[in-house]
Amino acid sequence: MSENKDQTRVRIRVVFGDRGMIGPGKADLLDGIDRRGSIAAAGREMGMSYKRAWELIGTLNAMFRAPLVTRTRGGAGGGGAALTETGREVLALYRRMEDETAQAGAAQLDTLQGLLRDIPDEK
Repeated sequence: MSENKDQTRVRIRVVFGDRGMIGPGKADLLDGIDRRGSIAAAGREMGMSYKRAWELIGTLNAMFRAPLVTRTRGGAGGGGAALTETGREVLALYRRMEDETAQAGAAQLDTLQGLLRDIPDEK
C-alpha cells in the first residue's frame, strides 16, 4: 500500500438543519481550547485568526442549550477560555462518533485505498 494510507480517514460533519453544524474544524478548535486554555492560542495553532475562532465558538455556543466555551476577560493575570461541561460532552460525543464510524467503515476504507492510483513522490 501507499505511504498515504495513514492519511486516509473519514471526516464527519453533523448538520442540524438550519441550526448549524459541527465538523472536524470546530471539534479541533474545541480540542485546542481545552489544551491551551485560550481561543487565540487554539486559533493560531490551526492557522486561523482570533476573530474567526471566536466566530466559530459563538456559533457553537448559540447552537446548543448551554454554551460550550466560557471566556474570562484579561487583566493582571490575562484572560482565557475553557470548555464547559456541555462542551466536553459535545466534543466527546463527536469524537466517539468519528471513532465508531472509522471502525465500522475500516474494510471499505481499505478497499477504497486499494483502488487509488499510485502517484510517484515527484508527481
